[in-house]
Amino acid sequence: MSDTNAERRPAGELEATVLATLWAADGPLTPAQVQGALGVSLARTTVTTILSRLHEKDAVTRVRSGRGYAYTPTEDAAGLTARRMHAELEKEVDRDAVLTRFVSRLSDDDERLLRSLLDGGSA
Repeated sequence: MSDTNAERRPAGELEATVLATLWAADGPLTPAQVQGALGVSLARTTVTTILSRLHEKDAVTRVRSGRGYAYTPTEDAAGLTARRMHAELEKEVDRDAVLTRFVSRLSDDDERLLRSLLDGGSA
């Protein structure tokens, strides 16, 4: 199988696709099982590399399965997005500017929800 299309994908798209496959699964998947479920043409080594990178980022856990590993996501999509947002915020020196710009771009509904959550309400 060819990985030539993989080189032209936007950053993070393959990781997101692999995570979506894992979220849809009933349990841990091996790289070969992920490859079969993806619906895109990727070499198993590419899938293994993506899963290894996701493991390094703590986005998936792994357990031994034969000579390799089987992978499970550590969080659902919302949890992973929240963790990424926190990680990006931690990198920033001017947190005030980042948070100000983030909040200024929220829709009215999202702003109301955020206010409610900050005031101790629930979603």
